[in-house]
Order: sequence, then C-alpha cells, then structure tokens
Amino acid sequence: MTKTWLITGCSNGLGRSLAEAVLGDGDQLVATARNVDTLQDFERRYPQQVRIAELDVTRPETAVRAVAIAQEAFGGLDVLVNNAGYGMIGAVEEGSAEEYRALFDTNVFGLIEVTKAVLPALRRRGAGRIVNVSSGAGISGSAGYGYYNASKFAVEGLSEALAQEVSPLGIAVIIAKPGPSRTAFLGRSAVLAAQELAAYAQTAGMKRQYSKRNDGLQKGDPAKAAAVILNAVNSDRPPLHLPIGAVVFDIVDKKIAALKQDADAWRSVASHTDF
Repeated sequence: MTKTWLITGCSNGLGRSLAEAVLGDGDQLVATARNVDTLQDFERRYPQQVRIAELDVTRPETAVRAVAIAQEAFGGLDVLVNNAGYGMIGAVEEGSAEEYRALFDTNVFGLIEVTKAVLPALRRRGAGRIVNVSSGAGISGSAGYGYYNASKFAVEGLSEALAQEVSPLGIAVIIAKPGPSRTAFLGRSAVLAAQELAAYAQTAGMKRQYSKRNDGLQKGDPAKAAAVILNAVNSDRPPLHLPIGAVVFDIVDKKIAALKQDADAWRSVASHTDF
C-alpha cells in the first residue's frame, strides 16, 4: 500500500537519504527544507510522487502549510519524520543562553510544533507512524555534548509519552537513534559554543577536536540508516526504540549496565522511602 510521508530537513544528510529511499520504494512524499531550492531535483525526478514545501520548524505556520499540501496533493498523510535538527558542542558552562535556547527551539520545540500540526491528519486516518530522530546522544550523556544530549533526551521522553497517547488511535511512534553518520553533522550542521574555557580542554575540548578531525570521516552510511527506518515504518510491529549502527548498540549496552550497577548498589539504601 502506497504511503504518504512528510519529512523535515530533506536538504542533506539522513533526511535526504530517507527521501531518496521513500521515493525509490514508490511512496509519496512532501519533502521539506528551509531552502526549497535544495529540493528541486526531487520534483524533477519524481513529478507524480513528490511535492516540495518550505518548512522551518521554528515557524509553526510553515508546518501547517506543509500538511495542507499533503492533503491537497495526496489526500492525507501516513508518516511523519521529524528529522530536522543540529548539534552543539561545548561544556555546559561554556554555552550561552542564546546558543542553547536556539538549539532547543529547533530540536525540541520545533519537533513538537510539527508533530501537533500533523496529528489531526493521522488521527483522521486512524493509522500512521511518527518517526522522531534522536541519536545515540539521546541515550547517554557525554562531556561536550551536554546541551545536545539534553535536547535529545527531551525528544526521547516526549516520544515515549506520545507513543502511549496515540497507540489507541492506531498510530505508532518510532524513536530512531542513529550513530555517527557521514553527514554534515560535525560540519555546517553543528554549532561550537563561542566561549571556550581552558578548564575544560581535556573533557569538552576533546569533542571540539574530534569534530574537526572527523567531519566527513564518520563510519555510518546515511543511506543504510534510511533503509533501516523505512523497514521499521513498514513493519506491522514497529519498535518504539530503534538504535541504528553498531556504535549505538554499544551505547545502549553500556547504559543498561551502568544503570543496573548503580541500582543494585543502592537498592537496599534508597528503595525504602515510602511512609
């Protein structure tokens, strides 16, 4: 059965790879980006399957218009992928309010606004999928990624709650957690905190160096990650949590082990706190 998708952030990286996979699978797509000029080739190559729309997740009215385009062109929506977002590198003390609030406006509040714009269309269908793109950074915190971790932890918690709310309506939520992929994430899609303090040179500072050395050298293939997401969306029983890449499965295993170790060590002391 042909599905209609709306994907945010299709201009490059995972969003573009996923758009290619969706169209290659014969589905219909509203491809969105802040700059629609980056999407013109989709319209030329797939004139019957695709519509393009300007969508800036920090401007909710653009999400409403994109949903309207899906309704007019394809009669509704089946899948939303909240992919748009960017990274921020710097110690917690180094980040400015302007920097981390802008990060949350895109990664968290923008995702919320797009989801709210799409939900009525999915409820009308009585079915659908919402894919919220998190990260390995949404599983475990790491020095230098604190603000990015916080934004993705927020996406994880919101998605888990949303999944419980919409499951009775026939809608499934998938939290996609890709690892390091060969995208612009460490380049133009990442912000370095403007302030850099010598005290954090051996912790957060190492992440600054990592981003400079590894931009364009990440092991992950965004096309293969997109294929995994497509497979999960098409599944009769899609997972709520979808780690993608060996690195992320390693993060999951270490996080579970660390949680269990602390819980086991403190259970006898900290579990007896009821009246």
